[in-house]
Amino acid sequence: MNSKKTKTFPQGGIHPADDKLSANAPIMDLPVPEKAVVVLAQHIGKPAALVAQPGQTLKVGDLIAQAHGFISTNVHAPVSGTVETLDRVMDQSGFKKQAVIIKTDGDHWRDDIDRSPTIKADISADRETIVQKVNQAGIIGMGGAGFPSHVKLTVPKGKNLEYLLINGAECEPYLTSDHRLMLEKADELIVGIKILIKALGLTKALVGIEDNKKDAIARLLKACANEPSVEIHPLKVFYPQGGERQLVKALTGREIPPPPKGLPIDVGCAVFNVSTAVAVYEAVQKNKPCVDRIVTVTGPAIARPSNFRVRIGTSIADLIKAAGGLPENTGKVLSGGPMMGKALAQIDIPVTKTMGGIVILPHGQALRRPIQACIRCGRCVSICPLGLEPYLMMALTEKGMYDRAQDERVASCCECGCCGYICPAGRPLVDYIRLGKSIVTQKMKSQKKS
Repeated sequence: MNSKKTKTFPQGGIHPADDKLSANAPIMDLPVPEKAVVVLAQHIGKPAALVAQPGQTLKVGDLIAQAHGFISTNVHAPVSGTVETLDRVMDQSGFKKQAVIIKTDGDHWRDDIDRSPTIKADISADRETIVQKVNQAGIIGMGGAGFPSHVKLTVPKGKNLEYLLINGAECEPYLTSDHRLMLEKADELIVGIKILIKALGLTKALVGIEDNKKDAIARLLKACANEPSVEIHPLKVFYPQGGERQLVKALTGREIPPPPKGLPIDVGCAVFNVSTAVAVYEAVQKNKPCVDRIVTVTGPAIARPSNFRVRIGTSIADLIKAAGGLPENTGKVLSGGPMMGKALAQIDIPVTKTMGGIVILPHGQALRRPIQACIRCGRCVSICPLGLEPYLMMALTEKGMYDRAQDERVASCCECGCCGYICPAGRPLVDYIRLGKSIVTQKMKSQKKS
């Protein structure tokens, strides 16, 4: 089923240039790395507890770290080989985290993993088995959030789930990994969506895709032509269309409440990214743990903007080399898109489950504008998709007025970057709001505990 009218959220938003340079680049398999650096904290919640030991021989898919608590998830060997050492390494956050370093000896997979290209459409697993397999396979939100998927599939007592939403918006400029996945893995995606429907005890899923991906919309409409349980809904090309709050509003008309009650389940919704849905298909139907993902490598000066299927733990430097190398005029390397991505301090850091794109910007685009005084033009207020006042929250954070910042809902900010993008005075609004949000959130957690 298809909704012909494009849907969107009602408040704020911007339309930056798409710059989807890699949209027509088919997914390519990057060679298995000579070593894999596998970080144990690749998800929201507690880091996984190490079970692998130095000198241990592993096959692809072997468990190397076990979920530690309910909001945690397993980590598996993405390559076969020997555990060389355990170390603390820098990841995209800029902080050092515990990691397992595996020296590769080929590409030998666990025998119970089905690697055949055959689509397994018949879903025999019951609801409990699906949740168990998703949990065991270490599936998380692969759109960037990193929330353990088995937790989302476990509806809390007292909550009423009505909608399953599948996020195929990919509204960030430059990024195309989800776009290519929808084109090349449409059949697997539809089965993955049906598995999620079954696990949640629902009858239907709504798939939201921005209208600049007409080929993906057409491909999915063909793939679900005989599947009344899956509806495809084109979305207006408008950033941040793929934000969880904006997607829920666009597809259901419901408003997620602000923190501390600020989850889709609070309005009867569960949201999964398209990459997560395919990973769920692979886990349930093929017994495959989360050992690889698709990563876009792109930028205005990149020789070959590309989409790679890459093993977790591969160095970002290897991806950049495969896309033609680091341009001489590089000013900044981002993990993620230019709106919400984080600048990397170095490129010799490992790919994680949440890393969907590497964007390389030249010096001219990477430089910040000179900071000028706020002229109270109100543009940041008019484009905020959550109806906040960014100029005010920055000022309150600067002055350390965190109680007032809390009253002004600084904790509700989704850090989409719209305000910083539109500000004519070059104010670092997001930086200050992120700081204020962090302090206020910690304060709210402390108050809750006490």
